[in-house]
Amino acid sequence: MSTVAVASLRDCAAADALAHAEDPYAAIIERVGNASVVLIGEASHGTHEFYQERAEITRRLIEQKGFAAVAVEADWPDALRVNRYVTGTGTDADAAEALAGFKRFPTWMWRNADVLDFVGWLREFNDSRPHRRHVGFYGLDLYSLQASIEEVVRYLERVDPAAAARARQHYSCFDSVTDPTQYGHGVALGMTASCRDDVVQTLLELRRRSQAYLHLDGVVAADEYFYAEQNARVARAAEEYYRTMIDRHVSSWNLRDGHMFETLEALETHLGRHRETKKIVVWAHNSHVGNAAATELSATGEFNIGELSRHRYGTQAALIGFTTYRGTVSAASDWGAPVERKTVRPGIAGSYEELFHRTGVPRFSLMLDDPAVRAACEGPLLERAIGVVYRPQTERQSHYFTSRLPRQFDIVIHIDHTRAVEPLERTAAWEKGEVAETFPTGL
Repeated sequence: MSTVAVASLRDCAAADALAHAEDPYAAIIERVGNASVVLIGEASHGTHEFYQERAEITRRLIEQKGFAAVAVEADWPDALRVNRYVTGTGTDADAAEALAGFKRFPTWMWRNADVLDFVGWLREFNDSRPHRRHVGFYGLDLYSLQASIEEVVRYLERVDPAAAARARQHYSCFDSVTDPTQYGHGVALGMTASCRDDVVQTLLELRRRSQAYLHLDGVVAADEYFYAEQNARVARAAEEYYRTMIDRHVSSWNLRDGHMFETLEALETHLGRHRETKKIVVWAHNSHVGNAAATELSATGEFNIGELSRHRYGTQAALIGFTTYRGTVSAASDWGAPVERKTVRPGIAGSYEELFHRTGVPRFSLMLDDPAVRAACEGPLLERAIGVVYRPQTERQSHYFTSRLPRQFDIVIHIDHTRAVEPLERTAAWEKGEVAETFPTGL
């Protein structure tokens, strides 16, 4: 990285509003302009500042730009419980109770202090507004096979008991399934019968009866039918995902991101019919919301929500990413393991993280269509991605990929030193934190 590039970025970063107190988000909101979909990322699933800044930008978009929904990288039924709370249609007493549905690993991804604050704010914002102007909270993901099945049956029991009985019969194909991953292995090995036709049949029957269900109770009926249909879609998508995830000829990544994007489109259509606006903010990892065509993912034929949004919405989609150089992060050492507060190593040489650190500006945003910024950031360079698992011992192999940042995002926000997001349930390992490492090791 040339000293010219660093100097150019230093000038842009030093002039950016995030470095000043007056109105740190004005330039970001202005750059979003009239976009109808704003996708806001995170460089890890466990960094406080990413959640905090994302929530603040979203508040501005709701208040100043009329956004009607927040769609997150979370399971549909769990997020729907939060949606019922923030719109005043649920039974939960407070935001913490509404978030209790997030029981699947990693619980801290949504059950954390920053999300708790945002959900509380959203409920207060909605309380003084009519139904058509409520801002909702929705999930995009597909892991909730059993929970979505239960929600479909529960809905049908209310509106069509005979159809509920047929749905239970179809879904009984999963009665012996305790782990969807094991279901996928069983189907692949010929030891378990495929449930594909059953989930498809239930979804088709629900859609065939949609007009009857939609006339039950006006707007409320429209919402409840939409929620049930999405759960039936999740069941179908989850069955395919788990059934094909071990097939090396099928990209489970594409299945998942394709489902999340289709859910985004379905939500936009629903909002367009039943709300005053259909503008949506998406919260997901950088690896999902940045344009995959600008990263090494494209070399293997993989796409993501960001790329699909760029094709579908063009300039009506705004893509915002985050980076950090060092700090702490809430993450596990292995999938399913307890959350820990782990030390994030400094960004490695040849990375965007290191480039931004060298500016000496601790906190800034960059408009990546600015010619000077674009020239300095064109790359390709390495970019860090920490999910719910962080393995600093294999940092380069596990957490870096190559990208061209100005083609990946419209805006990038860099916060040089960050800290771990606070889980609502703290483990002993999280409370203890991680002993600071000594470099080089062995000394």
